[in-house]
Amino acid sequence: MMHDDGSKEVVAVGPHGLEGFLRVPQAASGLVIFAHGAGSSHLSTRNNEVAEALGRRGIATLLFDLLTESEAADRTNVFDISLLSRRMIEAMEWVRSHPNLGALPVGLFGSSTGAAAALLAAAEAPQRVAAVVSRGGRADMAGAALPKVAAPVLLIVGGADHQVLELNRGAKARLTCPHRLEIVPGATHLFEEPGALEQVVELAGDWFARQFTEAQGES
Repeated sequence: MMHDDGSKEVVAVGPHGLEGFLRVPQAASGLVIFAHGAGSSHLSTRNNEVAEALGRRGIATLLFDLLTESEAADRTNVFDISLLSRRMIEAMEWVRSHPNLGALPVGLFGSSTGAAAALLAAAEAPQRVAAVVSRGGRADMAGAALPKVAAPVLLIVGGADHQVLELNRGAKARLTCPHRLEIVPGATHLFEEPGALEQVVELAGDWFARQFTEAQGES
């Protein structure tokens, strides 16, 4: 099960057996569960690139489909933040019961609408989330849950993603946990510009590594 190189394993997550990729490098410092945005899946090239990069930093990752195939066919489910948040919590329970993963601190990495699901899950399971990172996320959609988030939150937004940047500034004002807003200059919503995704990985990797070290120290 433990892969020295963090190579990916196909897994079935939670009570719905949602398909996912699990990567576990040797001596992992923590595990990051991804919450992708609308219309994406565990096959997302961008998220898999981020997962591989985090793996090189000794961080385990879980990318999984938040919806079943029939659920995904109904577009309203893609924007059902409470449903997506429940799936994140189910994934955390799956990780906690996993013999090789249960002791690792857990971080949540959300993009687009998935960021709202990650923040809502962090608010509902404060003892189990060590850190949250939002990449071009709709943190504002977490609404009333924002002040209840206890885990440190990093909001990463592209400098050219003007509407989402304003929404994140509004969400930031509602957070009471330790938090930071990082703007990647010139980047648009999907961080497709040269070097933009690498900056996301560096910011997120530093954030998770620091919070996982602190969580391990407390446990």
